[in-house]
Amino acid sequence: MPKISHKGLSMPDSPIRKLTPFANGAKERGVHVIHLNIGQPDIATPTSAMDAIHNINREVLEYSPSEGFASYRRGLVRYYQSVGVQVTSDQIMVTTGGSEALVFAFMSCLNPGDQVIIPEPFYANYNGFSAWAGIEIVPVTASIENGFSLPPMSAFKEAITDRTKAILICNPGNPTGTKYADASLRAVADLVKERDLFLFADEVYREFTYDGSMSPSVLSLEGIDDHAVVIDSVSKRYSMCGARVGALVTKNADVRRAAMRFAMARLSPPTLAQVAAEAALETEASYFEEVRAEYKTRRDALVQGLNSIDNVVCPTPGGAFYAVAKLPIDDSDSFCQWMLESFEHEGSTVMMAPNSGFYATPGLGKQEVRMAYVLHLDDIQKAVRCIAAGLQVYPGRVDQ
Repeated sequence: MPKISHKGLSMPDSPIRKLTPFANGAKERGVHVIHLNIGQPDIATPTSAMDAIHNINREVLEYSPSEGFASYRRGLVRYYQSVGVQVTSDQIMVTTGGSEALVFAFMSCLNPGDQVIIPEPFYANYNGFSAWAGIEIVPVTASIENGFSLPPMSAFKEAITDRTKAILICNPGNPTGTKYADASLRAVADLVKERDLFLFADEVYREFTYDGSMSPSVLSLEGIDDHAVVIDSVSKRYSMCGARVGALVTKNADVRRAAMRFAMARLSPPTLAQVAAEAALETEASYFEEVRAEYKTRRDALVQGLNSIDNVVCPTPGGAFYAVAKLPIDDSDSFCQWMLESFEHEGSTVMMAPNSGFYATPGLGKQEVRMAYVLHLDDIQKAVRCIAAGLQVYPGRVDQ
């Protein structure tokens, strides 16, 4: 029988989705599964976007330009201006989700065998994207003890080799929800300029911060116009995950031209979803104020509830809608599977993501789980009670 490729074999499973068969099995047994495993918000998509789909006036769903519709990109210029970023429409490329934007960035800026430094834990699909591009991730490890703050620049400098070509950050972060301090961002900007590296910034959670201030985009930092590449998406901002519309934004003309060649090879981003995304730009600021308030309420209920459980540690995230908790368990993969396969409380169980899958360093995250607080408050409170009850009887409990 023919063998599949080395690249096909190297593509990792998703720690977010790999437990789905066990969740399905629980549902077949009549158990209610509380899904805290995936960042799929239950927040309503803005009516402007939904109305644009319902009222679309097109006889043909034609190809869009490879870089995306000009009207949408002009609308994005105005959006970025509103968050302190000055770009032109020619510096924006519409992509099929933020995932494609990052793949384009990797393929445009890095050669096979090149290295990219990423603070861990990080969004697990970065592993898949790097395998796709044939590049190597070099992690620098953040710690739950200080809320997963950005590691010191000395750790980044120690990780740099002659194959290092880029640093990738996600701010606010997935899976930790960490919002990096402005001084830390400036330090990263100084480092990429000093070492002549690219800085990829995944900023898809920009709107979701809870201390009253929005993190600055790396595109607003002085002196790194040729280094900075922003990855963006409508998925989380407007609760439009299924639209699959993202953007690659850079002031580096060479990067943009290279990415455009990949964009032409895949033809075009989705036409119908761009119509909805363009309409979503009309969303009032009050929408985000209400969403932030709702997420903050959910965050506080989850974090405070978890920290009230003996030997559980859960830092308060400053952004996004994820929290990482350290539990008194032997192995997060085993615990998350056991919760679905062998445990229920009041007719329910909880699906979480083992945080081991968000690290590149083997052995890390074995006592950590990631939870997405994207469900109603009642479900979050029920999930906390269920986790507390599960920890009481889990066979692999390990108290410190």
